[in-house]
Amino acid sequence: MAGNPLHDVAIVGAFNTKQAKVLEGATDLSLIRDSTLGVLAQAGLSLDQIDGVNISVIRGGFSARNGVHMLGGRPSWTGNTEMGIAAVLEAAAAVATGQAQTVLLASGQAGMYTDHSSTSPWTRPSNEFVECWGLYTAAEFALIAKRHMSLYGTKPEQLAEVASAIRSNGALNPEAVYHGRPCTPQDVLDSRMIADPFHLLDCAMNSEGGGALLMTTAERARDLDVEPIYILGGALDRQGMSYVTAPVYDRYGMVGRRAAKISFEQAGLKPQDVDVCEFYDPFSFELIRQFEAFGFCLEGEGGEFVMNGRVRIDGEFPLCTNGGLMSFSHCGVIQMLQKVIGSVQQLWGMYDDAITVPDAKVVMASNGGAGALFCDTILLGKERP
Repeated sequence: MAGNPLHDVAIVGAFNTKQAKVLEGATDLSLIRDSTLGVLAQAGLSLDQIDGVNISVIRGGFSARNGVHMLGGRPSWTGNTEMGIAAVLEAAAAVATGQAQTVLLASGQAGMYTDHSSTSPWTRPSNEFVECWGLYTAAEFALIAKRHMSLYGTKPEQLAEVASAIRSNGALNPEAVYHGRPCTPQDVLDSRMIADPFHLLDCAMNSEGGGALLMTTAERARDLDVEPIYILGGALDRQGMSYVTAPVYDRYGMVGRRAAKISFEQAGLKPQDVDVCEFYDPFSFELIRQFEAFGFCLEGEGGEFVMNGRVRIDGEFPLCTNGGLMSFSHCGVIQMLQKVIGSVQQLWGMYDDAITVPDAKVVMASNGGAGALFCDTILLGKERP
């Protein structure tokens, strides 16, 4: 797709606060403040140069308009989309159409997960069709995985390879919550069962932290002392409300295929052109499913596709290089934006050598998954199309 307006937008700041299981004394707003100041310093910009804002927190009660007030109350564009790839694409459209020149996206979460006798509150939907059965997110995604295993013979060892690869990256990342905790496939298989086929180490963890992203026009980006990262393509694929409709694989198993197809068409690229896969990793099987849905392999081939080192840091399609949701951080709604932040940081070469992909030029990131009935994708690159 020639002349796509997304190509006129550049990311010039990508910043994470400290991430931890618990950040003593931190609040949602203090993390937003810290991530905002951090990303502005990174780009060499000041608050009065921001004219677009999307700031949100998982608990609600703080909107983008509150964010404008926090930044001084200047006339500004505000975003309304939930944090993550959807918010990035909404902001990119505002920049590309002249509604704003420089947009700040930020969020943070602390102090929400306190009842450790139960799963996270945001993983337990409170609607009449699921609450009475005690359904929770891991079970939703497990139903999708079990159907795939029944249809195609996908093995627990293949799920364990994915989880091990991601957690091994996090073990090498000093910024990750689970830094220094290596994980073998056997470790995954030996961990306790959560929702068949997911063992504990097949699942994302809980944490606290904040992050921010800064976007501007490609022209303005050239004047900043930072390497611009360009949006090559991106799209959304939504098939219903998460955790309300039954996650039937035969209906929702390929969610994200539409988004990936549009993203690749916009970028003029194919799956083989992707150097790094910063895919959304709530559960190990979801990565196998996304490789199939996004066209990296055929449906049913994902289990074999991820084996033999292909998704390791030195493989053909390295996954979740900073440790992902399983090892780096999984906090509030910011964790979806952190997929984009992590992609930019990988392209900037900000990671230790052990988790840096040499000569990476194109990264594909995603949000959501089949269990949640949505899957968004974005392609980022070092070269403007």
